[in-house]
Amino acid sequence: MDQSSSSQNRKNRRSNVLMSASLELSGTSVPVKLRNLSAEGALVQGDRLPVEGSSVLFRKGDLSMPGRVAWVNGRQAGVNFAQKLNPDQLLRHIPTPRPRVAPDFKRTGLKGTMTAEERKFGESWVWRFPADTD
Repeated sequence: MDQSSSSQNRKNRRSNVLMSASLELSGTSVPVKLRNLSAEGALVQGDRLPVEGSSVLFRKGDLSMPGRVAWVNGRQAGVNFAQKLNPDQLLRHIPTPRPRVAPDFKRTGLKGTMTAEERKFGESWVWRFPADTD
């Protein structure tokens, strides 16, 4: 269950991502998948998640942020950070979206010259299917 639905009236925008991270507690590190990230927290997914209310250290690359597990539901958990991430810290860990490429469909052109036979076939084909003038 994604706890970041718009109906929950979030204060900060969450960026959907799929990256590896870890939660550290009691000297152990639990690998997790980071599902979304905001200035105030993160949605993580993994096995052996800490229980609700646990104090953790969230790690993603060089970002290290103390926090608390706000909720756990199955393999997902919400982590509230102890302090807000500033936008520079936050955006550094969110990849820029790849630009969408609009398909450019073009008809291939004729290369070279046509033989007399090819030209005759082409002309008969065009005349067989007259263009609609409506």
